[in-house]
Amino acid sequence: MGRMENVIILAGPPGAGKTTVAGLLAERFERGVHLHTDDFWAFIKRGLVMPYLPESQAQNETVMDVVAGAAFGYAAGGYTVVCDGVMGPWFLDRFTGRGTPFHYVILRPDVETAVARATARDPERHLTDPGPVRDLHAQFTALDGYDEYVLDSSGLSADRTADAVYAAIRDGGHLFKPPR
Repeated sequence: MGRMENVIILAGPPGAGKTTVAGLLAERFERGVHLHTDDFWAFIKRGLVMPYLPESQAQNETVMDVVAGAAFGYAAGGYTVVCDGVMGPWFLDRFTGRGTPFHYVILRPDVETAVARATARDPERHLTDPGPVRDLHAQFTALDGYDEYVLDSSGLSADRTADAVYAAIRDGGHLFKPPR
């Protein structure tokens, strides 16, 4: 992979398998970094607004600016960076505005799979409320013009999903092109 294309955004709704796959994917590169975006919200110790609420927009833009800065900072140092998170196209301007190409992959299992996976997780560390999970899944399903970035992870193990993403990235797939 070229030096200018070593940031991979692994996006999707809660329960898509992003964090597990991102960790596996980062390990496949000689110099790999996994940025788990949920950690960046956890850094906010006072004044956190749950990121799925409408009033969190300014906070979320700030967090995405910090994530993008960290990702491209590592990439400039020669690392391949895999960022995972609920990063829909509504946040990609934080990445495209830096003038550096990146790969964008949306893991999108069917809604039943996403809800089952999300609600089975630790509620102290993850969003497990089925309402917001369904809402976020619907947002990732209603994306016009982004089908080329979608990978259905419904029936795939984490390893098989990581294999599919790695193969696509290695072959130059999922390189983000802003819609016209």
